[in-house]
This record gives sequence, C-alpha cells and structure tokens, in this order.
Amino acid sequence: MNAEQIRRTVDEVYRTESRRVFATLIRLLGDFDLAEDALQDAFAAALLQWTRDGVPANPRAWLVSAGRFKAIDAMRKRARFDASLGKLAEQLDRDAAVAGEMDDESVEDDRLRLIFTCCNPALSQEARLALTLREVCGLTTEEIARALLITPTTLAQRIVRAKSKIRTAGIPYKVPAIEDLPDRLETVLQVIYLVFTEGYSASSGDSLTRADLCAEAIRLARLLIELLPEPEAMGLLALMLLHDSRRRARTSESGDLVLLEHQDRTLWNQEQMAEGKRLVESALSSPGFGPYALQAAIVAVHADAASASETDWSQIVGLYGLLLRITPSPIVELNRAVAVAMRDGPEAGLALIDHILDRGDLDDYYLAHSARADLCRRAGLNREAKEAYEKALTLTKQEPERRFLEERLKVVSG
Repeated sequence: MNAEQIRRTVDEVYRTESRRVFATLIRLLGDFDLAEDALQDAFAAALLQWTRDGVPANPRAWLVSAGRFKAIDAMRKRARFDASLGKLAEQLDRDAAVAGEMDDESVEDDRLRLIFTCCNPALSQEARLALTLREVCGLTTEEIARALLITPTTLAQRIVRAKSKIRTAGIPYKVPAIEDLPDRLETVLQVIYLVFTEGYSASSGDSLTRADLCAEAIRLARLLIELLPEPEAMGLLALMLLHDSRRRARTSESGDLVLLEHQDRTLWNQEQMAEGKRLVESALSSPGFGPYALQAAIVAVHADAASASETDWSQIVGLYGLLLRITPSPIVELNRAVAVAMRDGPEAGLALIDHILDRGDLDDYYLAHSARADLCRRAGLNREAKEAYEKALTLTKQEPERRFLEERLKVVSG
C-alpha cells in the first residue's frame, strides 16, 4: 500500500481499535495518563513503520506492544532524573512478561475493567460520566463539555481530579468481586444510560439526537452483557434498542420534532425492535429484574401497537404503577400521569400533574410544563396552556424542542 492508503488504514484502526488498545495499556502500565501517551506514541510509530514494513497481521497486538515499549523506554530515559522511574520501568517490564500473550477475551476483559474503574462509586456521578465518555468512549474534551453543558476547562479539571482520586485512593483496575457486583453494576448501568439519553435527546444544540452517543452506549451495554449477563443489563440494552429503533422517525426532514403519536412507524427499525422485545422477555423472566427492564417493557407496548390509537394504555399505566413502587420518582409519576391522560382523558392526567407541581417537584423540568400545557390544550384550557408552554420554553435549550413549543404556543395564543 502507498503512504495515503497506510494513513487511511491507521485512521480506521484508530477508530475501531484505539479504546481496546487503551484499555489493555492501562492494565499493563497501571496509569491513565501513561497509557494515553503510550497510545498516541504507538499510533505515531504505526504511521512510520507500517508505511515501511506493511500492516501487521494483528494491528491491535502490534499497537499494544509498541505502546508498552514506548512507555517503558521513556521512563528509562527519564530515570537519570528520577531513580524511581527506572524501578517502575523494570517492574512494568516484568509484569508485562508475566501477562503473557493477549487474546480477544483478555482484551474484552480489559474494556470491562476500564468501565468499572471509571464508574467506581468512590467517584461522583459527574466524574464517572465524564471519565467514561473520555476514556471508554474516546470522545474529546470539547465534545463532552458540549454534551454536559459545561466549559472544556471545567470538564478537563473534573477528569484530572477523577484520575487523581483513582491513583491516590488505589481504586483497583478490575471487575468487582461477586459480592460487590450489585452496587457497582447499578452505577455502571446508570452511566451507560446517561450516555444514551444524552445521545437520544441532546441537552442542547441544533440536533435533537446524537447517533454516535446512542451507538456507543448500546455497544457498552452489549459488552457488559457478554461478560455479565444480568437481567438489568439486558433490560437496559432492550430499553436503548427500543428507543433507538424510533430515532429516524423522531424528526422531520427539516429537523423538527415529531411526537410518538404522529411518527411514521414504517421508519422504525424493525430489527432493533425485535431484538429489544426478545431481551425484554428474557429480562422479565429472570429473577432480579428491575426498573430498566420495566421501562423497556413499557416501550415494547408502544412498539407492539400498529398505530397510536391501538396503544394499550391500560397496560402502560399498570407498568408505570409497578415501576413507581420499585423506584419512586416524580418523573415516573409524570410519565404515569400522561399515560392516565391517554387512557382516561386529559382532565384525569392534568390533576395528577398539578399534584406533582404543587409539591414543588419538577418545577425546573421543562417536560413537566410541556406535558401540562399539552393536556390543558387538549382540555380546551388555552390560557393555562399558554402559560405552561411559555414556562417550558424558558427551560429548554434544545432547538428542535423550542421550535415545537413555539408552534404549539401559537396555536393556543389564537
């Protein structure tokens, strides 16, 4: 291959393999920053050596070996200024020799170790999410900052502090013991779902969705299930697949929001939907299922309906009631209220939403005011609908949602 073909190959390998290589380098080198430098050095070396010698049979193994060598060599060169680095280099060399050959199974284990390390409960939820997006998903600091609505500087500081805590607290780079798994698994599932929800309904910007984040969350959930086939992991994957199956139908060609009841169901991804339904059945038939499996079951009821008018709202209300008993939450209450309105009429749902808002819950949650506005509109209460739409508009930063609310506001303003 010529130099340009090699460059494209290296780019492709970086896109598909860099986070796997990075996860293994962390295991071998024991440090995030050292592994990151080694990763970049390995790909720089690949660009030079593959142009001269050709692409190796196993690019991933070559990159791990090159990165490890570069890191150890750099420490040895700096050992004249810091003797401890020379000892560390010798120790890493011995550890690497003991580690033996790398196979696909060990690489996947490395990726799972990295997920659990980034999602350790000792870190704050903000730090877990930032670290997972950066180190597991490989997103840039700027991309993560934009998704989380913070400045790149704040995001970078958050990641630095998280890495420092992992280092100083001696947080182990491993999958937890069986007895520690339930609490740790819940944290991992939360972070994966946060990645997905940011992709499925972006916090701000011109686009309603970010397909790259949705795909990354689904990939992480698949990896988790391969190694830890727990019911809630299956439930989460089912939930994400069923939601993501509707992504093409959620916006018009001009990028405007399309509500579920008006979506063209022929645009739904039937393959994803079928897989999601199978996973729901597996999760619900296993002991230990929880809120993710129940949420997936609710979305599956929507998927089973040939049209919006054929939706089994009684079943959805019942599932929300069960979910509310397992995980009491004002957002679950809100969703149940909307389902009640669809089953029993807007006035019934409106009374439930007003009760939630009267308690002071969800006052800063734009979807609560948007849902209230819609029920007021349907009940013919245009003045109340106008006030609620205006409140929702002050709270949303998503451009397609703003356009949708503005159109609805025009309708009730007459």
